[in-house]
Amino acid sequence: MALPRNARQTIHPASLNRVRSVGDQLAERDASCCLDSMFKKYKELMAIAVALTTQCLSCIEIHADAARKAGVSEEELAEAGFVAAALRAGATVTHATHLIKD
Repeated sequence: MALPRNARQTIHPASLNRVRSVGDQLAERDASCCLDSMFKKYKELMAIAVALTTQCLSCIEIHADAARKAGVSEEELAEAGFVAAALRAGATVTHATHLIKD
């Protein structure tokens, strides 16, 4: 189910702050565990693609902010959006095959 365009306004600020706090804790753990085999920039781009695919507004906002801080350009953010759209479209086509009866 797609969220309404103004759904962002319905997220309670305290809830968003709790999500950010958990995200910050995970980011600290990630950095402290030496999981930097991939640049932070690419991790955030992958997180954005997942957040767009799952349509999690809080996740989109948090990871877009982190991506910009990691040096991701607006063009790269747009490309992540297109990748997420292609993934969702691919799943739709695959599931549409279930509509065909022999």
